[in-house]
Amino acid sequence: MAEPVILIASIIAIALFFDFINGFHDAANSIATVVATNVLKPHQAVLMAAFWNFIGAFVFGVAIAATIAKGLVVPGAVTIWVILAGLLGAIVWDLLTWWYGLPSSSSHALIGGFVGAAVMAKGLGVIIYGGVLKVFIFIFVAPSLGLLGAFIFTEIMRFSFRNAKPAKVQWIFRHMQIVSSSFYSLGHGTNDAQKTMGIITILLFSGGYLADAGHVPVWVILASHASIAIGTYFGGWRIVKTMGQRITKLRPFDGFGAETAGGAVLAMTSHLGIPVSTTHVIAGSIVGVGLTKGRGRVRWPLARNIVWAWILTIPASALIAALSYFTISLFI
Repeated sequence: MAEPVILIASIIAIALFFDFINGFHDAANSIATVVATNVLKPHQAVLMAAFWNFIGAFVFGVAIAATIAKGLVVPGAVTIWVILAGLLGAIVWDLLTWWYGLPSSSSHALIGGFVGAAVMAKGLGVIIYGGVLKVFIFIFVAPSLGLLGAFIFTEIMRFSFRNAKPAKVQWIFRHMQIVSSSFYSLGHGTNDAQKTMGIITILLFSGGYLADAGHVPVWVILASHASIAIGTYFGGWRIVKTMGQRITKLRPFDGFGAETAGGAVLAMTSHLGIPVSTTHVIAGSIVGVGLTKGRGRVRWPLARNIVWAWILTIPASALIAALSYFTISLFI
């Protein structure tokens, strides 16, 4: 028997609100470098990022959405209340970390919330350990790929332009960084919007409105990308300062290297259906660029604080979601 339409619609609205918060919280991922290097003004940067976040709906597939819907928790064990509690856990953690200016992962907050609520409801047996392990491994692999890719790519560019006049290099990369920032925003929108698509898809399946948990309706794709694009437009300025100015000092040359490497990692993982953190990827890429100037040019204490935020995100959001489910269960 299908769940009431009004209830399903309400939870979909909450999921899209999370998607908006995701864009709002993670706007810094897309625009921090291009703002920090003064290539674009903040308003111009968020408008551009929002546009490319939405365009991602028409470029990549939905492999990550399928992973979220079917690859983390046994679909048959998921109820609408599990999904609601998972969303609440993710939203609360996102808002807390936004308030304190910590670039934590909205993606991992959603995954942690979803798994935490499911375990509270049905026990550890509902976890698909292979899928969760893949997400856990890429907490470390994704930023490492961003770091290594940005380091190598920036060194190649530095060698290629070693004889060019600094003013000419500055002029070239002020224009090129608009391209790299757009590329990164495209990957950001594609990777992160798909997580919400997966949650809405499993909600429709659990509520009796979808026969296949792996099929993502077109309207879900468009609504998810629109929500994250609007959230990105309004932006999360507290985190912009941390990502774009405090990890290491960036120039357009550096921003281009970080965004290009980060965008490549997101494109690869989106194609493979691996839900990674866009926050982790760009932070790793920025550190990689900083290392090309020497270890002393990276603010390591701040980087360590960011890593701790990454490590805590999944268990913290899982705990909040579990408590949310326990509270909801008292009334259903």
